[in-house]
Amino acid sequence: MTTSVSPAPGRCVTHFLLGQPSDLAGHIAAHGPLAVRGRRDHGSVDALLFGLERSGLRGLGGGGFPASVKLAVARSAGAGGTVVVNAMEGEPESDKDKVLLTHVPHLVLDGAQYLAAATRARRIVVCVPLGLDHIADAAGRAMADRRGAGHGRVGETVMRPPHRYVVGEESALANFLDAGVARPQFRPDKGTPLTIGRRAALVHNTETLAHIGLIARYGPDPFLSRGITEEPGTCLVTIGGDVAHPGVVEIDRGTPLHGVAKLAGPASGAQAYLVGGYGGSWVGPSHFATPYSSMSLRTVGASAGVGIVVVLGRSSCGIAESARIARYLASQSAGQCGPCVFGLPAIADDMAQLAEGRADDQLLTRLGHRLDVVDGRGACRHPDGAVRLVRSALSVFADDVEAHRRGRPCEHHGAPTVLRLPIPGGPP
Repeated sequence: MTTSVSPAPGRCVTHFLLGQPSDLAGHIAAHGPLAVRGRRDHGSVDALLFGLERSGLRGLGGGGFPASVKLAVARSAGAGGTVVVNAMEGEPESDKDKVLLTHVPHLVLDGAQYLAAATRARRIVVCVPLGLDHIADAAGRAMADRRGAGHGRVGETVMRPPHRYVVGEESALANFLDAGVARPQFRPDKGTPLTIGRRAALVHNTETLAHIGLIARYGPDPFLSRGITEEPGTCLVTIGGDVAHPGVVEIDRGTPLHGVAKLAGPASGAQAYLVGGYGGSWVGPSHFATPYSSMSLRTVGASAGVGIVVVLGRSSCGIAESARIARYLASQSAGQCGPCVFGLPAIADDMAQLAEGRADDQLLTRLGHRLDVVDGRGACRHPDGAVRLVRSALSVFADDVEAHRRGRPCEHHGAPTVLRLPIPGGPP
């Protein structure tokens, strides 16, 4: 599937982020110079802390952790650390990091500069994975323009970690920058700061930083004027699957799921939406009107995750697509704990047998047991996401599950995938 990395004209509900100037001259003309001029500018730092807390901004990289709390944790760890811009785009269906670094790079980098001032960090590192050279080049050109204009006091550099699914997890990214090994660490308490070189590391994804770049300048009120009362603001969503115009759109929080999907012009009737990415959940037609907000999605067993909606048309098989995702997630393990190394391949094997109509009498019982054993037992959330995806498939596509189990796969089980993931070893 070919997916545009820029929104189709007229298809954004709002232009809070994406409607900003892309070049430095236009950016400065629109927003002026950075408001924080030095590490001891306590007034601007205090205003930022207040603005983030009042806005209620949460991380938009999948974790949903309050940005104000994350900043407070990093500040408590002392000066001299690193602000990390997470542009790893680990989810194959996501394009929002690409859009932001090519369309509004200065908004993202300004957000990092404000956080660097607030934490007294000594450097800013933008992480773009190997293989996305054009994105890294775009970030590098923006940095060169900023250096030439003296825009920003903290040095900005680009680093190129390996392009793997789990490397985008913040602790794995910090470990890569610290020791060259991209492995996530077990962190039951996010109140413990990440470190690089024994100094604090504050990791945020590009979209969160773009919002911070605006909140730091204008306060929380413009952000609060968007979205819904319990979850204000706008967010970016990459829409893919069986749609006419795949790409990235900007929406108000609280927009119904079917309204989000409609922005990309679905090509045919949808039987389900994959919400939140490959570690997300399938949502069936009875819940297509669910508002796109954390609280509402939670009531139907889903979450916004990294901001992805994949439309599954009537000519696709949800079981086969889920089996493909399960196989992909199993291949992306960091290889450091049993639930990933042994559990995910076993789950993927069960899903492949189910997709092909080769299930034995004990398959569903065995699969359910494996899901229970893996859930919540990994060093990071990677295996949990795989479990969530498979459980939602078994529920949303329950009728197909039964037909596949009886050796009568649905007529579309051999249809080409609508997903963008590489499939190790071919289709299930």
